[in-house]
Amino acid sequence: MSDTDVWITIALLALATVITRSSFFLTGRAVRLPHKLQHALRYAPAAALAAIVVPDLVLTTGTLTDAALNPKLLAAIGAVLIFLLSRHLLATIIGGMALFTLLRLVL
Repeated sequence: MSDTDVWITIALLALATVITRSSFFLTGRAVRLPHKLQHALRYAPAAALAAIVVPDLVLTTGTLTDAALNPKLLAAIGAVLIFLLSRHLLATIIGGMALFTLLRLVL
C-alpha cells in the first residue's frame, strides 16, 4: 500500500465512525430502539470484555491449553471465587494476582 492509500483508508474510517456515532444525535428522538434491543445492549460491554479476556486465559500460542497446567486460567477461577466470597474488588485483584504469581512459580 502506498502512503496515499493509507491516508485515504484512515480518512474513510474516520468518516464512517463520525457518521455512525453522530447519527443518533442528528436524528434526535425520532429513532427509538425497541425495549428488547435496549435491554440486550446492556450486556454488550460484558460480552466485549469476555471476548477479549477469555482467549488469553484458554489459549497459548493459538492452541487450547490443559487447564491443570494453565496458571492464568486457574488464577482467574480463583479470582472469581474470591470475588464471590468477598464481593470486594481490591481483594479480588490482589488475590488473583498473588494466586497467578504463585501458580506461575510452581507450575
